[in-house]
Amino acid sequence: QVQLVESGGGSVQAGESLRLSCVDSRASSNLCMAWIRQAPGKERESVAAIDKDGSTTYGDSVKGRFTISEDNRKNTLYLQMDSLKPEDTAMYYCVADHPLGWGGGAYCPSRQPHEYTYWGQGTQVTVSS
Repeated sequence: QVQLVESGGGSVQAGESLRLSCVDSRASSNLCMAWIRQAPGKERESVAAIDKDGSTTYGDSVKGRFTISEDNRKNTLYLQMDSLKPEDTAMYYCVADHPLGWGGGAYCPSRQPHEYTYWGQGTQVTVSS
């Protein structure tokens, strides 16, 4: 059973940075990982995702400011958030799902937030102006 545990959220001023971490405590391997966020009263929003080949995709609102990365030796996913804005205030979730394909051909398809199978408990990020 996959178990995702986020950390690193907090309250910061606009322009500051935070780094979120997500540990797969069961050391599940070969999962497609991503970050999703949800602000009060708003739909869930894809923030960033990373493919098996290390390629990354970002939501338009965070491009150029956020960086997703992973350390497979530590089973940890990161989200470096720079130049934070008040509109980045949300609960941030680490999510995961199984790749499609086999072996060296395995890949992570583009998924909508609700399509991810595994979710962490979330970590709150609050940015004040």
